[in-house]
Amino acid sequence: MITCRTLGPVEVRVDGQPAPAELLWRKNLALLIYLARSPHRRRSRQHLIGLLWADKDEKAARHSLNEALRALRQIIGDQNITTESDTVELADDAVQLDVDQFEQAMAAGDVAHASDTVTGDFLEGFGIDDAFEFEDWLTAERGTWRRRGVEALAAYADELLAGGHVSDALQRAERAAALDPWSEAALRAVMRCLSLSGNRAAALERYDALANRLLQELESKPEQATAQLAERIRQDRSLGLASSATRSDAAKNLAESRRAPLVGREQELGSIVGAWDACRTRGAAHAVVILGDSGTGKTRLADELLDRARLDGAAVVALRAVEADRSRAWSGVYGLARGGLLDIPGVAGSPPAALASFTQQLAEWQDQYAQAVKGIAPEPVGQAIGEVLRAALEEHPVVVMIDNAHWLDHDSFAALLAVVRDLASTPLFLILTATTREDRDELDDLRSRLGRDVPGVCLTLGALPETALVRLAHWAIPSYSEQETERLVRRLVADSAGYPLLAVELLHAIASGFDLDSKAGAWPAPFHTLSETAPGGLPDTIVAAIRIGFNRLSADAQQVLAAAAVLDERPSPEMLATATGLPEEQVNAALDQLEWQRWLSYESRGYVFVARIMREVVARDMITPGGRERVMDAVKVGK
Repeated sequence: MITCRTLGPVEVRVDGQPAPAELLWRKNLALLIYLARSPHRRRSRQHLIGLLWADKDEKAARHSLNEALRALRQIIGDQNITTESDTVELADDAVQLDVDQFEQAMAAGDVAHASDTVTGDFLEGFGIDDAFEFEDWLTAERGTWRRRGVEALAAYADELLAGGHVSDALQRAERAAALDPWSEAALRAVMRCLSLSGNRAAALERYDALANRLLQELESKPEQATAQLAERIRQDRSLGLASSATRSDAAKNLAESRRAPLVGREQELGSIVGAWDACRTRGAAHAVVILGDSGTGKTRLADELLDRARLDGAAVVALRAVEADRSRAWSGVYGLARGGLLDIPGVAGSPPAALASFTQQLAEWQDQYAQAVKGIAPEPVGQAIGEVLRAALEEHPVVVMIDNAHWLDHDSFAALLAVVRDLASTPLFLILTATTREDRDELDDLRSRLGRDVPGVCLTLGALPETALVRLAHWAIPSYSEQETERLVRRLVADSAGYPLLAVELLHAIASGFDLDSKAGAWPAPFHTLSETAPGGLPDTIVAAIRIGFNRLSADAQQVLAAAAVLDERPSPEMLATATGLPEEQVNAALDQLEWQRWLSYESRGYVFVARIMREVVARDMITPGGRERVMDAVKVGK
């Protein structure tokens, strides 16, 4: 059998061996591939003569065709090429082309296998100067397979993104862009990958480059889908849960992001991305619950979904609950109202009574709707949140994210569950994270309904497997040999127990020059979790690693972070400025740095530590008792 690679530089083998030179003569090879690509692998002699030998007279052209057929018969056998009357036919099993394998894989939905076959243009570098009809066919085939190749590569890039394999996805997307530099489908795949890898500027540079080329060479503009994606990337100021117009693009220049790659959670990410895709494409409300101990990466996993949802054009409303919220009636709903709900297009179309409900309680809503709802009686807040979300959902999907949902107040929890029920036929996506250490009847009720009357999934995160820690170690310290990495991972297992938060912190410190000592204590204590561990109960290596990370911050950021650890659970920038005595501009720059380095997360009511244990270590070890008193006194005076 002859096997032939056509997607890329042509490569031909016969029964697994290199093809004889006679088969590689250009017109012989062209005849073979053309017949293999023809309907039913059959063509008339006259058609083939016009294709490849139109420059010759009739007699000479027929002789050339016969000689080419003779050469093919010698290689693949008389039975595999038949000539009846004026027809030439190639047997189905005589030649196997990679494009046939491509089509079979695509028909089966196996975009991974299909994309593996795409190594370049169709018959890259191949041509026959004196066969104009063949050249025309070849040009058309190249256009077809360029589009098909981009389709497969972009689709596989999306699959890889859904599983968190951003680097691999970017490689496929870049291959698509190289295959067809004018393809906007390829460009969109590259932009998504770059944006999700944290390189938003590069994504926008690629868009601007194509937009300029289109304008200069074709006097046209990018497709609407491409322009919309660029605008979403440009407008997105999110970092974790935060999305605020006050966050500066220049913040990333202040410090290198400490965002590690998502490893060991590919299956879980695929599950929630699948739920999200079903929600937005079918217009059916879904809910996702992510459970796990502190430090297992619940928030990070949810953030990955939020990043993708924003790129898909969804509006995101997010809230990070704290312990005090549980006793404050409706604190969750009002937090969502402050946390981006007001800014969603479509909210203005809510019933006036629903708008009045929030306008009555929140200054931000009063500024916008006070006149519009003057004299209108507000409806109950639990009903109002549903009406406002319904209005927003008229224009685009909405994702509602509650981090630390175990601390959400009862009234807000009940209202959100009612919203999921009442808006079942809308693209509403509710995602909740919660610790396994806190019992909540509302969570238990939702989990029992997931997959039955409420579409969605429930995931429980544990420690990272050793294979994932190996990948993290390679990412953090690529210069390590395999033997050094193996030793390091053994220490990561012992000192971090596979908790992503602690493993990443330790790796950051080692990459900065921290030397591990030879002692490795067992952690955590039996039947304990990170939530139950005090700073003094952590391994010394972990505490030292946190200190190293703290010491790498600028002096302003250290001062602001120490004050945040001392103050209440959501200090505002104004409160931190008062507590530290720093000018507002310096406080804002420090807060940007602390967000990029993933010490703090911003939400509408103030700043919170990304992890409780980090706050406790900072409060215990990074500020003196006198410094703590000075912070508290400054805030009291400021009030």
